[in-house]
Amino acid sequence: MDLKNSKLSKASAAGVLVAMGIIYGDIGTSPIYTLRFIVNDHIITKDLIFGGLSCVFWTLTLITTFKYVYLALNADNKGEGGIFALYALVRRYKANWVIFPAIIGCCTLIADGFITPAISVTSAIEGLRTLNPEISQQTILTIVIAILLALFLFQQFGSSVVGKTFGPVMVVWFLFIGSIGLYHLSDNFEVLKALNPIYAYQLLVKYPGGFWILGAVFLCTTGAEAMYSDLGHCGKSNIRIGWGFVKVCLLLSYFGQGAWLLEREGTTLGETIPFFEIMPQSILFIGVILATFATIIASQALISGTFTLVNEAMKLKLWPATRVRYPSQLKGQIYIPAINWILMFGCIIVVLIFKESSAMEGAYGLAITFDMLMTSSLLVYYFSTAKKSTIRTSIMAVAFFSIEGAFLVSNLSKFAHGGWFSFSIAFLFFLMMYILLRARILRDRHTEFVDLKHYVPLIQDLQADTSVPKEATNLVYMAVANSKRYIDSNIVYSIFKKRPKRADAYWFVHVDTVDSPYTAKYSVDTIIPKKCFFIRIKLGFKSDHRVNLIFNKILHDMAESAEIDLISHYDSLQRHSMPADFKFIILHSLASVDSEISNFDNLIIQGYRFIKGHSLATEEMYGLELANVEVERVPIMVGPPAKIRIKREKEDSEREKEMRYHGEN
Repeated sequence: MDLKNSKLSKASAAGVLVAMGIIYGDIGTSPIYTLRFIVNDHIITKDLIFGGLSCVFWTLTLITTFKYVYLALNADNKGEGGIFALYALVRRYKANWVIFPAIIGCCTLIADGFITPAISVTSAIEGLRTLNPEISQQTILTIVIAILLALFLFQQFGSSVVGKTFGPVMVVWFLFIGSIGLYHLSDNFEVLKALNPIYAYQLLVKYPGGFWILGAVFLCTTGAEAMYSDLGHCGKSNIRIGWGFVKVCLLLSYFGQGAWLLEREGTTLGETIPFFEIMPQSILFIGVILATFATIIASQALISGTFTLVNEAMKLKLWPATRVRYPSQLKGQIYIPAINWILMFGCIIVVLIFKESSAMEGAYGLAITFDMLMTSSLLVYYFSTAKKSTIRTSIMAVAFFSIEGAFLVSNLSKFAHGGWFSFSIAFLFFLMMYILLRARILRDRHTEFVDLKHYVPLIQDLQADTSVPKEATNLVYMAVANSKRYIDSNIVYSIFKKRPKRADAYWFVHVDTVDSPYTAKYSVDTIIPKKCFFIRIKLGFKSDHRVNLIFNKILHDMAESAEIDLISHYDSLQRHSMPADFKFIILHSLASVDSEISNFDNLIIQGYRFIKGHSLATEEMYGLELANVEVERVPIMVGPPAKIRIKREKEDSEREKEMRYHGEN
């Protein structure tokens, strides 16, 4: 959905409703399991309940409300949010390190995508035990896997139709959990003492093992990142208005569960789930159904968010080229088959390995803590550079790094209990993205550019040389160079040296991904009128990068202004007004075997070749599958030339050979 053109970008009832369906699913389903995991197998006491609720309240206030709803939404990139939008904002200050928080944030968010649907849906279906304690674990697992299969299989058809119902369902959900919570809160208003932060302090400092309970407390804010990531879909005003309503409903649910738990002081929870226990038996089945729908909506939002994140990473050349489909006409609605199936199998594996939501809790939260810290580091850098606010930046840095650092340390205890799973997934994605980043740096460092004006006479002579067979009427090269003054030496090598390629017109096309999210512009520099052109296409990191369609549009624009003639130059075809032919040359740079490189760089190159071998072909990525395309491999030096020592052996003359022969005989 294009924020600039959307009525939803301004505060409105419709905008708030859309925000309900898109943004608040993950954080809105947290009450199902958060308080249950805080209590865990501890004996229920006032210190535990007051301390846990106090931690939840202040986490939602400081992290969710202050950091994300207030500060992060003000760090928007022309209305867009998320880790890559923030990275695009700060990279203009030429700080090379900012790429690493962006990569780590991306990897940990995707790793979280393996856990969130699994734990959310499982925790909702486990509510069936409250209805029927005899239900088997195998039955619950079967239902969960069936829901996950249906959810991921549905992605290829797009979610625009069902998306219209997400908002109303989530409004009903929040009203439901808020009302049930208020009903039980009215039984014991003493629980409101937990609003005092002293109880949070006492839990963390005085309660035995209280600090490690923070790992469970953190689950109440795991969906906060979505508020920033989906900023472009809803607008900050709608998100802020919606959060006011959502936060009240969430707190009513948490404090209602707390009031219910206080009635059971001195006992343990066991298999009991407070969220479902506080529901009257007559509406319990409705509660389970609503919880299931809410968790499906939360999972749907996370899956769509992962597609968007990976798509942005691809455009920034931080992710392998992967096929992207557009299942509907809705702006921003994309589907990435490979990511969909990877997430599906990952979620099912999580369900099969951990089986119960209580076991999944160990794998949940660790990865997302890293993501929040990465967002904090970029936010602090943004406010210190763009806003030049030293006092605010210092307060932010101390507050967020202290709080989120404490969450990280407490979550590290989960590593052996499931955290290893999400951490391993995040590490594998980080390794892949680092290899791509390092390989690109190597290529850019050693890619040579030559002055184009020196080759203009050569191009003209080649075009006039009929002894060279014509390669095509129009020859199109995808160029790394972003200026009409220079051109890749690889292109010169391809046109003149590898095999001379004569054409009536040469086109050098450079695609530039810019920091503005939805930019779509192009410029044309005429090198030789009607015979040679340099085209620079500027596309935002969120806009569609279908280069073939864009190039065709540029050609028709130029034909209308009489800069070119799109009619075939062949006499037999020209008289029938047949369109001119185009041939695209895709150059693949390969590290030359003559390069002297370090073992580390060699590993990077081998890893890059492996990734490229399993990625979408360049011509498919640019949408050129149906065009006339030729792929060429061009060696480049990625290090100093290897030193070779060889000595010429002096050969004896024929006379010397004859004399030696007679002397020996």
